[in-house]
This record gives sequence, structure tokens and C-alpha cells, in this order.
Amino acid sequence: MNFDNTTLVLVGLIFLWTGFVRTGLGFGGAALGLPLMLLIGGSPVYWLPIIGIHLLFFSSLTLFRSLKQVDWSYLRHSLLWIIPPTLIGVAGLLSLPDDVIIVFIYSITIFYAITWIFNTKITSHSPWVDKLLLILGGYVAGTSLTGAPLIVAVYMRYVAKECLRNTLFVLWFILVSIKMSTFIMVGVSIDWLFSLYLIPVAAIGHVLGIRVHQKITNNDQVFKQWVGGALFIISSFGLLKLFLS
Repeated sequence: MNFDNTTLVLVGLIFLWTGFVRTGLGFGGAALGLPLMLLIGGSPVYWLPIIGIHLLFFSSLTLFRSLKQVDWSYLRHSLLWIIPPTLIGVAGLLSLPDDVIIVFIYSITIFYAITWIFNTKITSHSPWVDKLLLILGGYVAGTSLTGAPLIVAVYMRYVAKECLRNTLFVLWFILVSIKMSTFIMVGVSIDWLFSLYLIPVAAIGHVLGIRVHQKITNNDQVFKQWVGGALFIISSFGLLKLFLS
């Protein structure tokens, strides 16, 4: 895609933001960045490979010295429920019209925003609800890479806090690898050069997120309420713009 200078600055700020959220919260970079990217223009199939490349790059950096702090046992167990719906979600992304996928992305983002605004946590208290959330999270991740809040709700029950972020990074690495492999196999056009240009910008957010990770997790309710309000406005505007176009 061809962007003017103003749009390039906005794209840079969005990717700085996604890098910050990814390491600051340990999840949610795509969920909090993709709605903004879609407002600028382009299809989900254009942006998702770029997000995927960044996820692979930065999760690798984060995990390089932290693989011992990963709950491999629960990760293997959960993948049995996450990977099949992820593959179904990827198939839907590649076969459904862009407008349908965009409506889905904005709708799921509005749902997340409402839960954050009202501090209503997605929780589970039974094994079958755990499995349902993992299946739904896998499908949403396959469709749009925004399934993190659903999956995290389950992981928080079973993974120790000190291992949670790194275990999630390994999970994202696996899911994104599946998605990127599928993109390449079916011949999706990937803007590799633009992705590489954006890595230094996202790296700034990545480093900032690492530095304030503990502060965010200690005050995540306030952080999520502010972000949820902004996401609700942005996604609502995106839906209105789509329906009026």
C-alpha cells in the first residue's frame, strides 16, 4: 500500500503502541492495534502478516533468556483445544469477504472494551468453560489474532504469575507461526519490507513496555478502563464508517 507522510506517522505510532502493549501487558498488542490499523485503511489480510512478523520477532527476543520460565505442561495441554479452531479461523479469514472479517474484529473489540470499562473480567470456574474459552480464543486468534483476552482468562487459572507472560509468548509464537505458514502456502501477498521498516518503531514500544510491565500489572484495572473507553469509541466509529460507506 502507498501511504502519505501523515499516514506513515500514524502507522508508526500505532506500531509503537502495539509493541508497548505486547510487553506491558504480556498480550493484546494485536487486539489493541488492529482496529486502529483498519481505520487507516487496508484489509485484515494486509495488516495481519505484518503483525505476525512482529510477534515472531519480539516474542523470540523476549523468550531468548526466559524459556525456563514457561509452563510447558499446561501449554501442551491447552494447544489440543486451541490449534484446531485456530486453523478453522485462518480458513475463515482467507475465504470470507473483508467486510465480514472487519465487522467481526470491531465487534469482538467492542466486547473486550465493554468488559474493561466496567471491570468485568472474563473468568471461568469449571473445566468445560475453560475448554470453551480456549476454543473460542483459538478461533478468534486464527481469524484476527485478537483472541488473547479469552485465552488469558484460562491461563491465569493454571499458570503461575511469574510464568504467565513467557508462556503466553510461546503460545503466540506457535499460533502466529501456523498463521504465517498458511499465508505463505496460499500465496498471500506480504509486505515484508514495510514490516521490517516498522520493527525499530515497535522496538521503542517493546522496550518501554518491558520497563513499565510491573507498574501496569499492578494497576491494570485503571489502564484497561482508559484503553477500553478509547477502543469502544474507535471500534464504534469503524463500524459506523463501514456501514455508511
